[in-house]
Amino acid sequence: MHGRSTFVAILCLVAATATLVRAEDPYLFFTWNVTYGTISPLGVPQQGILINGQFPGPNINSTTNNNVVINIFNFLDEPFLITWNGIQNRKNSWQDGMLGTNCPIPPGKNYTYHFQVKDQIGSYFYYPTTAVHRAAGGFGGLRINSRLLIPVPYADPEDDYTILIGDWYTKSHTQLKSLMDSGRTLARPGGVHINGKSSKDGNNEPHFTMKPGKTYKYRICNVGLKNSLNFRFQDHSMKLVEMEGSHTVQNVYQSLDVHVGQCYSVLVTADKEPKDYYVVASTRFTKEVLTATGIISYAGAKGPASPQLPAAPEGWAWSLNQFRSFRWNLTASAARPNPQGSYHYGEINITRTIKLVNSAGKDAGGKLRYAINGVSHTNPATPLKLAEYFGVADKVFKYNLISDDPKEADSPVMTPQPNVLNITFRTFVEIILENHENTIQSWHLNGYSFFAVAIEPGRWTPEKRENYNLLDAVSRHTIQVFPKSWAAIMLTFDNAGMWNLRSELTERKYLGQELYISVLSPERSLRDEYNIPDNTMLCGIVTDLPKPAPYTI
Repeated sequence: MHGRSTFVAILCLVAATATLVRAEDPYLFFTWNVTYGTISPLGVPQQGILINGQFPGPNINSTTNNNVVINIFNFLDEPFLITWNGIQNRKNSWQDGMLGTNCPIPPGKNYTYHFQVKDQIGSYFYYPTTAVHRAAGGFGGLRINSRLLIPVPYADPEDDYTILIGDWYTKSHTQLKSLMDSGRTLARPGGVHINGKSSKDGNNEPHFTMKPGKTYKYRICNVGLKNSLNFRFQDHSMKLVEMEGSHTVQNVYQSLDVHVGQCYSVLVTADKEPKDYYVVASTRFTKEVLTATGIISYAGAKGPASPQLPAAPEGWAWSLNQFRSFRWNLTASAARPNPQGSYHYGEINITRTIKLVNSAGKDAGGKLRYAINGVSHTNPATPLKLAEYFGVADKVFKYNLISDDPKEADSPVMTPQPNVLNITFRTFVEIILENHENTIQSWHLNGYSFFAVAIEPGRWTPEKRENYNLLDAVSRHTIQVFPKSWAAIMLTFDNAGMWNLRSELTERKYLGQELYISVLSPERSLRDEYNIPDNTMLCGIVTDLPKPAPYTI
């Protein structure tokens, strides 16, 4: 009898263990070799950054809650890092790939990222955050598919395509970096690319093929450096279905303004005469419009695309009206079974309002800098997150150099220094992004999505809250701010870590228009934040420090 009970106990233990193993979410493993190689997006051979020999880099095709493990070998001659634009890295800013959270991968070394696409769906991309590497490539698409048990608010498309668009410079990334280091601006790009190609590269092969009568999903992301782009299909309309992780009300558009860092998913039906058609990406808000075209071909068709390209909209009032037409799909389920609209963000009390004003100026040496509330960020040799975790933050940076309600700067001289805000864990915060300049801005927040409740011309005042969309504003991660205008975003800071808020415009970020938000859990508990990974690279003043005691439950 004793032997039987022991056998039953062993069976129960095996079953329990099997359940535990089965309960862990699936893993995706990648090995990436990052190298230099020759690319010609605008028909001019130049040095590019390749991942496994590819430009753009490989597409990451994941599903909600997958664990993504990427071992990156850096074969460049300088340090390298990648961030996952829009991936929230819940409790895990250790994997964020920013210079404020991670030491860059030295030349000839490797580092393994391990992050989970927890409770997310949608269209994203990754790109390098070191130097001006983004201007040479190293970017690619990242998609998170819905789990099979979660209904998607549209029929499965025939196929799912990623389109990465962006402005492009024929100057090398090192030349662009030297320009900015010397205090000069990047000026006008040389052209625009669609998935690393343009009409100037001599390649007229179809980008994608569609079968007549079928519907296709296109994920369109602006991975460029400076310019908002308008994207459109020749003779085909686009039904918007998803935006940066949120299902949207399915409005139909003839063209979409995609600002730097933003992603949209659209459905396109091949319901026209079977032949070739152009897709078009062109710059917005520029004196000279730069345009790239690609070819979408109907399967089996021979007819060439019409040379008459669809016209682009003009002015930013059109773009503002398009933003106002975007709506959250309240009845659709995103990553979880409950409908998106079950989260009533408009009924939550605001605990803090932070106004952030971007500006241009010069440092003491007369070189161009950009700032937020008068402070121009610079990255110290010790990443901010590591300094904070090892208890030496006071030796690296000061918290809260900027005020929540900035006054006009008395002095245009900008002193570069780390710009770090404390925000209390789990508070609901309103952030006003105010643009007093004559150029469009694009802002991105790591670690979160936020409700984009308003964009309006002029200056913000508390009375403007009456115009907020407190019902169905889209939850997203990147928002544009038009010239002499402001935008309001709202969110709960419930993801402990060190998170980057930045201009997505490369020149502005590189020259200081970014800050970090420290969100600390007072409990130091694994329920709120993961422990520092064993493979974390250490640099700066924490290199030889003993690791602090790990977090516990």
